[in-house]
Amino acid sequence: MLEGLLKKIRAGGSLETGVLAARLGTSPQMIAAMLDHLQHLGLIKTYTNCAEGCSGCSLQSDCAANNVVRLWQSVSKE
Repeated sequence: MLEGLLKKIRAGGSLETGVLAARLGTSPQMIAAMLDHLQHLGLIKTYTNCAEGCSGCSLQSDCAANNVVRLWQSVSKE
């Protein structure tokens, strides 16, 4: 299930934990725990491309700036 979650993150886009949970057949709480685990392993990190602020950002409506949603991105292992 961790591999499936990581694959969805690597595919891009913005998915809320409830949506991810439904797609992976688990609970939002389990998704949150798996996200924390993947971050601890160094496979994902929080989305930090916010140097320009929110104006013009395609993720503005889903952004963590309002502390409602956390966004994640894959960490490339080169």
